[in-house]
Amino acid sequence: MSKIAPLKRFGQNYLVDKTIISKIIEEFNPKPGEIILEIGPGQGALTEELIKSGAKIYAVEIDFRVIEELQMKFPLLTILNMDFLKTDIFQFIKTEQKIRIIGNIPYNITSPIVFKLLEERERIKDAVLMVQYEVARRFAAKPNSKEYGIPTVFLDYYTRTEFCFKVPNTVFYPKPKVDSAIIHINFPESKRDKEFEEFFSKVVKASFGNRRKTLKNSLSNSIFRGINFGGSPIDLSRRAETLSYTEYITLTQFIFGNLDGRE
Repeated sequence: MSKIAPLKRFGQNYLVDKTIISKIIEEFNPKPGEIILEIGPGQGALTEELIKSGAKIYAVEIDFRVIEELQMKFPLLTILNMDFLKTDIFQFIKTEQKIRIIGNIPYNITSPIVFKLLEERERIKDAVLMVQYEVARRFAAKPNSKEYGIPTVFLDYYTRTEFCFKVPNTVFYPKPKVDSAIIHINFPESKRDKEFEEFFSKVVKASFGNRRKTLKNSLSNSIFRGINFGGSPIDLSRRAETLSYTEYITLTQFIFGNLDGRE
């Protein structure tokens, strides 16, 4: 493709290293018959390899400047020239089959993109994403680490997220100031109750409301201030970042079961 200057406002850094491209495709492992959505194809570095797989490829690209050349180079590619965060992709991808997601996504909107994927998790099989290295560490963090937080708990609860490999900043044009990493998010089948899931989200957010304080203090200053926490199966003298997602499930079950026991 012709040289199109990346735009800072779109957070564009084009991937240009063929070795890294091959590693990403190997991790993603696209197959014939699959339905794949690429977020931000840019100049088509990943797209070219995805097309070879025989899968049906859709691409969401906000930058109209690259659309014509992408379409000329990849006539089988279905391009949606729109903002991924403002788009209901399933208005355009009509299928009962779970789709797969891949993308070198803008670092300034990584969290909103991941949370959007979580909202659509029932219709997504998995996602392989290029994100900022520090963010990848946060997403795959373990309890009792400084990186562990609300996004980590939600990803642990809803997905199986794997930190795949680090990517140096030298493989992009222009070269960003930070290193990157590939994460692989799998969305397993969930049989959890919707009401419980919404309640779980509120409990986690309330627990991290005052990160440096104990759970007792955080929850006492939240929407759960009226709950009687006597007999809690979780030690509320602990801090939010020490609990695993399974312990948050336990805490949510306790609070949910004590809604009628408010003081």
